[in-house]
Amino acid sequence: MKRIFLCTLTLAAMASLAGPSHAQDGVVKAKAAAFDNRVFAGPLGQKTYACFVRRYDANHLAQHPKQKVSAMKLLVTAENPPEEKITNYSFRIGVKYRHRPGNFDSSGYCNHVVTEDKGNEIHFGCGVDCDGGGIDIAMKDDKSAIIQLERIRIWDRNKPDDDSSNDLVAGADDKIFRVDRADLRECAELVTDRKELAALRHK
Repeated sequence: MKRIFLCTLTLAAMASLAGPSHAQDGVVKAKAAAFDNRVFAGPLGQKTYACFVRRYDANHLAQHPKQKVSAMKLLVTAENPPEEKITNYSFRIGVKYRHRPGNFDSSGYCNHVVTEDKGNEIHFGCGVDCDGGGIDIAMKDDKSAIIQLERIRIWDRNKPDDDSSNDLVAGADDKIFRVDRADLRECAELVTDRKELAALRHK
């Protein structure tokens, strides 16, 4: 990505995306590992990916006339650098609008979050730098993830700079999205680094 960020989102800010919850320090490691296993469909390696995709058909959009999004892709990455003892999580999301041409995307970092008002359910709280909002990622089941958002800053993929950014704001039909597990190659368009793209295509 060519975007230049001048500030860093704190873990506390990311945790606040989910309402009454707390971040990494309060998460039981065994539960976090079990959640990771569901997201990535297996144990983590040095670098592990999960891809989820949803293209909304005409029938769905007719039933949700206020939904602005016509398609969504989510790539979640877990990385275990050899020199570090902590796993780094990140996300990239791609969006298409039903009444607006072009491809839009966003990205940021994630942490495990426990939602206290939902039976201590574990999910990812993910944020975009510089107060760019973010998303929560939970698992509906082993094949589908649930993305919840209030606001997230996105960019036109062909104009990846701050001047072209805008916000996807949750409305009546744009607050919760179910996306389904897909082949990693489905999310290749979200990757701009050549080495990472090659690795993704060979998974």
